[in-house]
Amino acid sequence: MTESTEPQFTGVLLYDGDCPFCSAASTAMRQLESVGVVAWDDPAAQAFLEAQFGETPFALFFADVRAETVWAGRAAATELCDRAGMPVLVQDIVDESYERFADAVQTVSGTDREIDPYHDAYPLADDAAALFDELAAAGARTHVPTG
Repeated sequence: MTESTEPQFTGVLLYDGDCPFCSAASTAMRQLESVGVVAWDDPAAQAFLEAQFGETPFALFFADVRAETVWAGRAAATELCDRAGMPVLVQDIVDESYERFADAVQTVSGTDREIDPYHDAYPLADDAAALFDELAAAGARTHVPTG
């Protein structure tokens, strides 16, 4: 990230656009102006994940350049709920039921791809941070201005 320009988004949700649960998570971000969404299979997302993890794991990811953190899987869902101002009860249900939601969505949607077991908060790797502007530029706005 260059000092003279701010990226359009400081947080980016990487999600499977074919997954109803993931699409719902992206919709929950509508109240967060600084968060954009990028489909998991977008080339910018793939390059970012490769730089962050040395592979392109299939899961829900939330990257925040200011927090210098990438949350994955259950941790990403929990972080998103927290940022969206969801009640603690909802956050707890999402945290405790993430795998069941993922398995159910996989069954209902007929996806044959297994979700990779990434469920923690990871420090943003230098190589991934170098690609964040490109990732943010690929992001779509979900924020719906109120008033």
